[in-house]
Order: sequence, then structure tokens, then C-alpha cells
Amino acid sequence: MNGPEITLEVAPELRLFVPHERRAGRTPLTTDGVSTLGHVIESLGIPLTEAGTLLVNGAPADRSHIPGPDEHIAVQAVDRPQHVPGAPLRFLLDVHLGTLARRLRLLGVDAAYESEDIGDPALAALSARERRVLLSRDRGLLRRREIWAGAYVYSDRPQEQLRDILGRFAPALAPWTRCTACNGTLADADKHAVSDRLEHGTQQAYDVFAQCTACARVYWRGAHHGHLETIVADAVREFGDAAA
Repeated sequence: MNGPEITLEVAPELRLFVPHERRAGRTPLTTDGVSTLGHVIESLGIPLTEAGTLLVNGAPADRSHIPGPDEHIAVQAVDRPQHVPGAPLRFLLDVHLGTLARRLRLLGVDAAYESEDIGDPALAALSARERRVLLSRDRGLLRRREIWAGAYVYSDRPQEQLRDILGRFAPALAPWTRCTACNGTLADADKHAVSDRLEHGTQQAYDVFAQCTACARVYWRGAHHGHLETIVADAVREFGDAAA
């Protein structure tokens, strides 16, 4: 590039995306003189879904701004909680985030998920069609222009992933109201009405059931319920007030 030289500073939260030499504060960068600020940021490896306020010499600037000579660019992280305008807050998760999808559903958060890899174009189109925030650890997927909105999932550990998304978007929590298998809503179920779906031991041991209105899966407080209650209690304690 033979264009203007600027200086660039990236928020600490975003430094994992940029080369090591750009993680220590202000660094010089030569641009081509025609690329927008958004293009410059993406070319450094930062998904635009993760870029918050952009400052040019201390003043907010639009992504369409074309950097000029000696300008100082500061890229801030997105605000938390992040407001996503234009549609009810709901999510779409890529094939690698199945555990996160189930935990979001456990908390009553609308989280669509395909257990088979339908491909990046189809995921992006589904995000746009249903106006869902696409969650992924794939930076290339998040760069697709057709997605409605997106967010990078920073951790590969489900517990940390859940805290990250709840803290970033503050969705309303309604535990035990959504099917963890298909994302449908749950309704109270009469024991006798669902008896044909239960093993004899389950019929004998439990009296309270719920059933998915979409896939008809039946739920009850089985042996695994204690672990799920811990996940729910921890999330509600930390994020319930913020999400209300």
C-alpha cells in the first residue's frame, strides 16, 4: 500500500483477532487511501460484528469513513449489553455450538440450531430470513454480508460461552419453558396423556410432566435434573435481573 499512514489502536478485548505486533497499543498502518474504515478493520482480522464505536482522532466515525493521513483510529469493543434493533432477540448457532444451544433453550432463550452442517451460505441466509443473531467461532462466517446480525463466541467451553452470550445480549430468561431438543415451547402434560411415551419405571416414579408443543418430546425431573438446576440457578443468579 502506498496511501496515507495512520495509527491504529485496538481495544484489549479485540486483540486476539489481530497480529501480535498490533496488540501493544498504537501501531502505524499504511492504508491504500480508498478503503473504508470497515474494510481496514476487517483486513486486520477483526469481524465487524465485534467492532463497537470507532473513533477517529477521538471522535466517533462511521465504518464508511476513509482514513486520511496521520489520523488515529481507535477500535472499541461492542457495548454490553448489546442492543440488536429491528427484531425480537433470538439466536442461530452453527453446528459446533450444540451444547450452548441446549443451555440457552434450557433458560427459555430462542436458539435455533442445526445438528448437521448446512453450510455457511445457508446459515447466513437463515439468519437474514428469520432475523436471528448468528453465533459462531468461525470468523469467516461472521464476515458474510447477508447475515442479519452476528457475534463471535470467544470461549470453547460451554459454561464460559453461556456467560459470554448472556452478559453480552441480556436475553430475557424463562427457564424450563423451551424444548432443549428442538427449541419448541413446553406445555404442562397430563401423566395419562403421555403414558405411552414413558417407560414403566418413569410412570411409577414421577407425576409432573411437560411436553413440547412442536416435537411432542416429554420432560420430567429425572436423575439428571440436579445438574440442569445448577446451570439454571447460576444463570438466573448472575443474569436474571439484567435480563428481566
